[in-house]
Amino acid sequence: MPASLENNAGRHKVVIIGGGFGGLYTAKTLAKANVDITLIDKRNFHLFQPLLYQVATGTLSPADISSPLRSVLRKSKNTRVLLGEVNNIDPKTQEVVLDDKVIPYDTLVVATGANHSYFGKDEWKEYAPGLKTVEDAIEIRRRIFSAFEAAEKENDPEKRRALLTFVIVGAGPTGVELAGAIAELAYKTLHEDFRNISTSETRILILQGRDRILPYISPDLSEAAAEALKSLGVEVHTKARVTNIDNNIVTFKENGEFEDIASKTILWAAGVKASTMGQVLQHTTDVECDHAGRVMVEPDLTIKGYKNIFVVGDLANFSHQNDKPLPGVAPVAKQQGEYVAKLIQRRLHGRNLQPFKYNDVGSLAMIGQNLAVVDLGLIKLKGFIAWVFWLVIHIYFLIEFDTKLVVVIQWAWNYITRNRRSRLITGREAFVEAQSVNNTSAYQTPEKKQPVNL
Repeated sequence: MPASLENNAGRHKVVIIGGGFGGLYTAKTLAKANVDITLIDKRNFHLFQPLLYQVATGTLSPADISSPLRSVLRKSKNTRVLLGEVNNIDPKTQEVVLDDKVIPYDTLVVATGANHSYFGKDEWKEYAPGLKTVEDAIEIRRRIFSAFEAAEKENDPEKRRALLTFVIVGAGPTGVELAGAIAELAYKTLHEDFRNISTSETRILILQGRDRILPYISPDLSEAAAEALKSLGVEVHTKARVTNIDNNIVTFKENGEFEDIASKTILWAAGVKASTMGQVLQHTTDVECDHAGRVMVEPDLTIKGYKNIFVVGDLANFSHQNDKPLPGVAPVAKQQGEYVAKLIQRRLHGRNLQPFKYNDVGSLAMIGQNLAVVDLGLIKLKGFIAWVFWLVIHIYFLIEFDTKLVVVIQWAWNYITRNRRSRLITGREAFVEAQSVNNTSAYQTPEKKQPVNL
């Protein structure tokens, strides 16, 4: 393995695996560098995951928050984009292995992100989908709007109650934003659309295993967010540990008591695990991974023993700042991608960079229209001002100008009309009445099990 990034045989070859924020900003920052870049992703688009919940609740469509990778990088003449999935990495020969192709590299950047974690209870996935992909968002949207449609024609009060009950497991930003969006949907957007049901009867619960929601922001803002959710009609349950999810019933333990909630729509926002590329790197390089599968990286984001392999974004455990891993958010991945690109260029000229340092831009979460919380450290915002700040930040992080424009127009229209135009039921079957809630067996009380530590 070469000690430096010098390549006398030709231009330096940089291979980037993953077109999320980490990978994309590495490529964009290297756009004018004297290197040849290959970006590999199993999707042909970059997805702005922080707004997936708005696709899931009918505010935006998938195209509004997605940008084709080839379009984003079309002016980067030193970059080619390959659609494919990496199966293996050979650090000895410095090659990335796809199904039908082997790509050589001088420098490798791995930025494949994270997936859902059900804490060893993967059987819960059938009843409680998470929100990481466009397909997840479309499936959740299908479940939400199908539940209202089924309730409209359901005469059994118990079954109708289950159809109008929505349970979100986990109260980080995704869980809080989903809960607030569903509340506004039920109590404001849809309240005049049905004839046989009143959507004001909708029940929305958010279950959090810790003692407060949004645990990564200050306690006072966390309390403000909880009160804002309650004002929208959401039931906030803290220290509520889920013990089982089965047959459209959530069982959780709160204050020493078990409770069963029958719900057709259970959504998972409780945890994530690193992509399987972490296991590939562990197998091929013996790098250490943490309990969530994240790769332990050095201060310069390389892995131990391999100065030409970088890991960035949600896949990386960077614990060299404040002695704890950086959060899996877009600003972290963006800054790490930019840092790695600058370091690659410095090394090509025999120079180096100081270790990576994350510039914390704060934490924020949208609760509802005119309701948000923003924690910038010394500055803390809530309410309308925080909501405007949230809008501006999310527009800033969208990749393409036309995407920014479309989202701004859509948000403005939704704000004026309180309507959500993307309320389409698509994907798999629109609804199967014979399944789940419409089967009386769905209301049998499941076995009480030990809580899962969320």
